[in-house]
Amino acid sequence: MTEAGAATSRIPPVLILSTGRCGSTMISDLLNRHPEILSLSEFFVPLGPEAFARSRPDGERMWRTLTTQSAGLHAMLKDGHTVDEALYRHDAPGARFTLADMPPIMAVTLPHLTDDPEALLDALEPQVRARPRMPLADHYRALFGDLADRLGRKVWVERSGGTLMHAAKLMRLFPEARVIHVYRDGRDTAMSMSHHHNFRVLVGAIRRCRRVGIDARRAFHHSSGSPFDVLMQNLVFRLLDIEKTAAIPSLEDFGRFWSDLIEIGDRLFDGLPDDRLLNVRFEDVQSAPREKLAELIRFIDPSLEDAAWLDEVSAIPRPARSKFQSLAADRQASLTKACAPGLARLGYPL
Repeated sequence: MTEAGAATSRIPPVLILSTGRCGSTMISDLLNRHPEILSLSEFFVPLGPEAFARSRPDGERMWRTLTTQSAGLHAMLKDGHTVDEALYRHDAPGARFTLADMPPIMAVTLPHLTDDPEALLDALEPQVRARPRMPLADHYRALFGDLADRLGRKVWVERSGGTLMHAAKLMRLFPEARVIHVYRDGRDTAMSMSHHHNFRVLVGAIRRCRRVGIDARRAFHHSSGSPFDVLMQNLVFRLLDIEKTAAIPSLEDFGRFWSDLIEIGDRLFDGLPDDRLLNVRFEDVQSAPREKLAELIRFIDPSLEDAAWLDEVSAIPRPARSKFQSLAADRQASLTKACAPGLARLGYPL
C-alpha cells in the first residue's frame, strides 16, 4: 500500500449527507481545494439504484454500474437537460461522451478531481474490472483508495445532493464513517428544489407513483438495495413523460419532501456520538465561514488543519438574502406549514 493509501486507512471516511439544494455542493468544492482530501462530489446519486442493488458484485458488474446510465439518469439527460452541478464538458471539441452515453461517474465525480477525467476513467477501468466478487462496500473502498493513492490524498469525503434518500444504505455500507449533516432552512431549500430540473422530476415521480398506490419514499428507509429497485425504476421511467412529470410538483410538495428527508436523517443520526456526527447549518457557514470551516476540518481529522487552505476557502462563502422572504404572506404561510416538522426538528423559527 502506498503512503496515501495507508493514511486513507487510518482516517475514517466521511459522508456528507443532506437533502440537496442546501449548500452541500459549495462545501464539497471547498474541501476539493484541500491538498489532502479526496472530495468525491455526486458519486452515489447519479449511479441510481444500481449503486446498492447487489451485495457481492464482481469487478465487471461494478464497472457497468459506474459507467452505465440508470433509467432515471438517462431519462433526465436524453432531452438535453443538465443541472448546474454537472461538470463534464460533453459539448467541448473532442469530447468522448454525449449526454446520452456519458458514464455516471463522468457527470461530476471525475471532472471534480482532474482536468482530464477521460484519462482518469481509462486508468481506473482495468483496476475495477479485475477485482473479484466481494462485498459491495469493499469495492467502493478499493475504488476510493485507488483514487486517493493516485491523487495523493489521505481521506475520502463523499457528497451527493439528496443523499439523505440513501443515508440508511450508506451508513450500513460504511459503519466507520463520520457523518457531516449539512442543512439549510427548508423554505429556502424547497424554493431552490422547485427550480432544479432533477428535483422537479424526482418529486413529480413520487407524486405520480402515489396516485397508483406506490409509496416510492419507502425505499429511503431501507438499509440495503436489491435488483428489484432497478427493475422498478426502469418501469417507472419507461412510463413517465419527463416534461409533464417535472411540471407536477407544487412549492408545498417540495417543502413536504424536504421535511420527510430531515425526519429520516433525525432518526438515523439519533445516538451517534459527537465524534461521529457534525451538524452544519449552511447559514452559519455563510455568516461565519472561518469559524465553521475550521470546525469542519477538525471534525474530519485534526491532522488536516491547514492555515493556507483555511485562509483561501473562508473568503469564498457570502451571506445570501433568503428568497423565502420575497414570497407573498399567504405563500409564506403555506410553505412554512409544509416544512413545519423538519423546521421544528432543526430549531428554525416557524
